[in-house]
Amino acid sequence: MLAGFLWLLAPAAVAQAAAAPAGLPLPLPRVQVGVDAATSPQEVATSLQILVILTVLSLAPALLVLTTSFTRIVVVLGFVRSALGTQQAPPNQVLVGLALILTFFVMAPVWNQVNAQALQPYLAGQLDQGTALARAEVPLRDFMLRQTREKDLALFVNAAALPQPEKPADLPMQVVVPAFAISELKTAFQLGFVIYIPFIVIDMVVATTLMSMGMMMLPPMMISLPFKILLFVMVDGWHLVVQSLLASFR
Repeated sequence: MLAGFLWLLAPAAVAQAAAAPAGLPLPLPRVQVGVDAATSPQEVATSLQILVILTVLSLAPALLVLTTSFTRIVVVLGFVRSALGTQQAPPNQVLVGLALILTFFVMAPVWNQVNAQALQPYLAGQLDQGTALARAEVPLRDFMLRQTREKDLALFVNAAALPQPEKPADLPMQVVVPAFAISELKTAFQLGFVIYIPFIVIDMVVATTLMSMGMMMLPPMMISLPFKILLFVMVDGWHLVVQSLLASFR
């Protein structure tokens, strides 16, 4: 961090050294960060906009998790590793990276619509900020509603004491996002349960065989792990898992 900062200051120091007269000490640049009092309403509005932008950027990971397909994908991949019993293989970085790549693939049509309908017109000056945000919500809300169960939506509509919506567009985002999140968790756990079944069968067969042979001191996991990995490789497990994940999104 410090080395990078000094590297950024190096060109300025060299320029000042070249401009300084011979015999005088080398001047060092000064970095100053300050907060001054606003003198107009426009400056206050600009400061508030910067504060909102920084807040949104700090919440970007949470928004990525709760408004996209990332939750379902990363939970299912975690179930796959737990069912295999391979501890840290593949490592967390690999699982999260694969989940991000699959999330970009699944969400690409939605983000393309947001870019065409909201972002590009806003950058071209054809829309104001409020209208652009309203247009950007439409494709994202449609995607989340396709994956969300009506029971989960009803839960948050009743909890917020909102009137019964006549159409999906009447649902506010503060209702759609949490309903989508718990629906994604339920779907991910359903997929994880299906993934667990064949590996549980292998564990039961190995444990029963070892017990019948009187080898009760030998851990069944040590014997079943190679068989589970062999089964997963023979059926091309990663292909089947990713195919099932992609097919689960409507």
